[in-house]
Amino acid sequence: MLAFLTQDATPVPGWLSAHLEALALDPRVGVSFGPHLPRPDTSPMIARELTEFFASFSPDGAPALQGPGDEPFLSNVNACYRRACWQEIRFRDVPYSEDQAFGRDALEAGWLKVYQPGAAVLHAHDYGAVEFLRRYFDEYRGLRETTGHVEPVAPRESLSYVRVQVRGDRAWLAAQGVGGVEAARWTARSVVHHGGRRVFSALGSRADRLPPAVRGAISLEGRTDGGGGDHDATAVEAPPEPTGRIIPARRPAHSLDDTLRLLRDGSVPLLPVTADAAERERLRVAVVIPDFRQGSGGHRTICTLVRGLEARGHICSLWLHDPNGAHRGEADAVVRQRVDEWFGPVAAPVYKGFADWHGADVVVATGWQTVHASLRLDQVRARAYLVQDHEPEFYATSADRIFAEDTYRRGLYVIAASPWLRDLVRDTYGADGTAFELGVDHEIYAADPSITRHEDTILFYGRGATPRRATELGWLALSELRRRRPDIRVVAYGDSKPDWEQAFPYEFLGVVSPPELAALYRRATAGLVLSLTNYSLIPQEMMACGLPLVDLRGGCSEAMFGEDGPVELAAADPVAIADALERLLDDRAEWDRRSSAGLSWAAERTWDAAVDAVEHGLRECLRARARENA
Repeated sequence: MLAFLTQDATPVPGWLSAHLEALALDPRVGVSFGPHLPRPDTSPMIARELTEFFASFSPDGAPALQGPGDEPFLSNVNACYRRACWQEIRFRDVPYSEDQAFGRDALEAGWLKVYQPGAAVLHAHDYGAVEFLRRYFDEYRGLRETTGHVEPVAPRESLSYVRVQVRGDRAWLAAQGVGGVEAARWTARSVVHHGGRRVFSALGSRADRLPPAVRGAISLEGRTDGGGGDHDATAVEAPPEPTGRIIPARRPAHSLDDTLRLLRDGSVPLLPVTADAAERERLRVAVVIPDFRQGSGGHRTICTLVRGLEARGHICSLWLHDPNGAHRGEADAVVRQRVDEWFGPVAAPVYKGFADWHGADVVVATGWQTVHASLRLDQVRARAYLVQDHEPEFYATSADRIFAEDTYRRGLYVIAASPWLRDLVRDTYGADGTAFELGVDHEIYAADPSITRHEDTILFYGRGATPRRATELGWLALSELRRRRPDIRVVAYGDSKPDWEQAFPYEFLGVVSPPELAALYRRATAGLVLSLTNYSLIPQEMMACGLPLVDLRGGCSEAMFGEDGPVELAAADPVAIADALERLLDDRAEWDRRSSAGLSWAAERTWDAAVDAVEHGLRECLRARARENA
């Protein structure tokens, strides 16, 4: 740990212990910083600014974790660094604001930053009116050099800014019991302070355009350079060769590191497979899973299948492959707890990474990011690929799309989550494999005729974090439906935060538990679920509760449900989708027909049948390997 204080900062009691507590919040915390408290004789403008500025980092007064995308502010007046972070990032060689540059570099490198209100110091730079203006010139010149910030020149906005700030200073003075002549004197000083700040900060941002003599006269430090070194403003010089800052090496943290390793070194050879390997009663199955978040349907399916395989006597294990660090700092026990809570408990041990890898009869990759790592695992007899979506379609034309497509050509035996998906990867990439159909937990998802349904409620699976759910298309359709029927009730769910603001009010439920979902499905009028890369659990769970729904015509949905089956299918057009929803609202006979067909369709889908098909796929994977060895 390295603690920083400037010579005129006085720590308050508990300062150091508070910094240590901040660094202990998460192993990824690279630096903490605390507030600067004004001294009793500090001018009202600075005292108010310090108090309000630092309070904005933590309105509730608790330590605040900050990560990539958050405010990069950092001040070495009062900071504490984890040695590993400081050794990795280091300070830039700049004349000003090296601490602010460090804060930005640390966040970009994946470290966290903590604002710790308890780690306070007494510190305030209080100058005369002219000295303040010269300091702001230096300060904003430094910000331009280290962060690229350029203070805008906007007279109207500046006038409004000065009015607001002066009003705030007067309120601060009144709260401190200052009035009369003294308040008037400080008000005049406040006008000069805030107005001059806008002017001199804009000048500092453009210091490179001023002659050296002018820069030196304005600068409180007497600096004549303009950020790129002193020069004769009248001379004509050849432009210098541009140079960039050195980005320090950091630990590997990207899924494509596995791709590079595979392309360089190739797959690890498989163990020999005998003819009877597939017929053994108990198989050792190692399932490699990508990082996850609450509400992930893919991980729920994986854990449901693992429970089913365990019930059949197979020995399973789960291996979290997380090269991008989504679960960095989480102990194995925490990862295991979240798997059990979010996706249902499994008996299988859950490992972070492959430090304890001990082999398997079949290793099962479960997402394209896990395939290249799985191909490098040793002590394995066969490799399978549980494919739940056509994942290259998750991306635009890009390296990720190229590498996702590559995973289907690597010889893994595909166990696809629909016949449509199996045929797609076979016909497009030449991958061999089998298929299974998703099941329904009929103990949770079941119709209840005694419950009265709402007549005006549309349930929308609006998982905006998952682009293949085409939520923008769904929201446009709901906007059109709302225009036609202003009293319609829209309830969105499926993600941890709202997708986006709408021109109409709607209810947002977030991530909902299966029993709560079943209660919603039994009361709603219609569902809206859009699937682009494979059909999903949600439509059949809605149908199992007697709820008709609208999905997209063509592709995976039409292949699974039929052209005019249990699901109302619509073209990928918001008006067409709104038309389909309106038919379910207006045509009772059509509603009854779809509901009845959906109940029948869902009744035939069970997780026992899905696990049987997956077990068959694992054994077929071993049989294919045995034929290769024959």
